[in-house]
Amino acid sequence: MSLPSCVNRLRRKNNVMAAYPPSSDLQDRFAGLLLGTAVGDSLGLPAEGISRGRIQRMWHGRWQHRFLFGQGMVSDDTEHTLFVAQALLAHPDDEAAFQRCLAWKLRLWLLGLPAGIGLATLKAILKLWLGYSPSRSGVWSAGNGPAMRSAIIGAYFFDDAKKRRAFVSAATRLTHTDPKAETAALAVAEAAALSVEQNGSAEAWVSYLPGFGTDAEWQEICRKLTAALAARKSVSEFADELGLQRGVTGYAYHSVPVALYAWLRHPDDFRMALTAALDCGGDTDTVGAILGALMGARLGRKAIPQEWLEGICDQPRSVGLLSRVAERLSQQLAANRAIGPARYFWPWLVVRNGVFLITVLCHGFRRLLPPY
Repeated sequence: MSLPSCVNRLRRKNNVMAAYPPSSDLQDRFAGLLLGTAVGDSLGLPAEGISRGRIQRMWHGRWQHRFLFGQGMVSDDTEHTLFVAQALLAHPDDEAAFQRCLAWKLRLWLLGLPAGIGLATLKAILKLWLGYSPSRSGVWSAGNGPAMRSAIIGAYFFDDAKKRRAFVSAATRLTHTDPKAETAALAVAEAAALSVEQNGSAEAWVSYLPGFGTDAEWQEICRKLTAALAARKSVSEFADELGLQRGVTGYAYHSVPVALYAWLRHPDDFRMALTAALDCGGDTDTVGAILGALMGARLGRKAIPQEWLEGICDQPRSVGLLSRVAERLSQQLAANRAIGPARYFWPWLVVRNGVFLITVLCHGFRRLLPPY
């Protein structure tokens, strides 16, 4: 069964199509998604790559901003999500034009010397600068880069399964060509669509999760996820079932299932879901960003703990900018035409990226010290 058929069947099973959400509600869900991405990303960033046990020894399960003097900054997870949102504001009806626009945003992003860029993404952007077209720039990788930026696609096209798949494919293949990367990105987009539409239960949606990919590994992950939900296992116990006792890796078939499970296990509690996922350790910023996006899309901006939101201190890709982009996305849907991306003072990125890089290096030196 095709993915659109799966989605439509799920809607019929839950009796009716939901009414089209009002613009104000869409704006709240888009804001929840974008700001949830930033919160999960910034909270998880200082713990990225640290094992589950060491996180507990260092911070005793208390998740708060600690990247820079008790404040948080965002990384590539939020930046890429913003790029996708801006590309959607420029080209909401043409996936090829959207892909070209996103390609230029990634090219220019690399010029800012971002810290911690994924190897596959770096190779793909270098190919773009060498003259490869966006349709041929991707490299064979199943990293979680596409998944971390796909939630906003699912949310924006919450009522159009065909466009969701087309735009997710365009955004994925720009950098990653392994079908597993696209399967994981599509699963995130579909979860975001369900969160925005609020039509049908997440439990019913799980039965269609195997239809997002065809390989045996994905089918086994779906089986384990379904069984863990039925047994009401914790997020860390589910991570253990995937062999991630020391931490979640950057492999899309590790990070995405853990984020999806936390979203399904704690559907109405942003703080509990994010804490449970971050406690698993490993690629905490990306898992946090994906999960924050899904929880924010489901629950809206007000569900995000205020201290976590206020603790983000970043410019020019700020909380205010993300809120303006959310507003423009909802306005664009209401207008049914492209209204163009939000503008911001990009030269400030030179100073910002310098501060960010120095802070990342300081965190690296801190990890040489106890507790181990």
